[in-house]
Amino acid sequence: MTYDRIVIMQAVDGALGAEVAEKVMRALPQWFELEEPLLEYVEAARTLPTFVAVEQSVDVGFLTLEAHTPEAAEIVAMGVLPDRHRHGIGRALVEAAVEYTRSRDVRLLQVKTLGPSHPSTHYARTRAFYESMGFLPLEETNAFWGADNPCLILVRPLA
Repeated sequence: MTYDRIVIMQAVDGALGAEVAEKVMRALPQWFELEEPLLEYVEAARTLPTFVAVEQSVDVGFLTLEAHTPEAAEIVAMGVLPDRHRHGIGRALVEAAVEYTRSRDVRLLQVKTLGPSHPSTHYARTRAFYESMGFLPLEETNAFWGADNPCLILVRPLA
């Protein structure tokens, strides 16, 4: 899939997905500062459907998906190199994920991010991005990451 000057491709080689995911996440310490979760996301990119954004032969972003049921999937992790923020790359990655999941009759796409009760300005931008992409806030909970890291579940109906 091509969006203007950005090419989105599914990483058919798990090693490529993992390599790009790690490179991008390490460039985003405000979002991926903890080593253990970062390595879990790298492994997810190795084994789950992962899309890579390429701009002028440079890997600039990634998005990893996981199907939970035949009707619902999740964006497990996504990132875009910091100097490429606000250039449409994240939007292109999400739209590629929507197209991919719709083609498999998935009806709901979800993403988890740090909730609004946490003061992070970086994650406030993340939430605003997902909401601009049609995701609706469903619930904030401490059940996933604990009281210090409230999780906001956002969903986007695809049907």
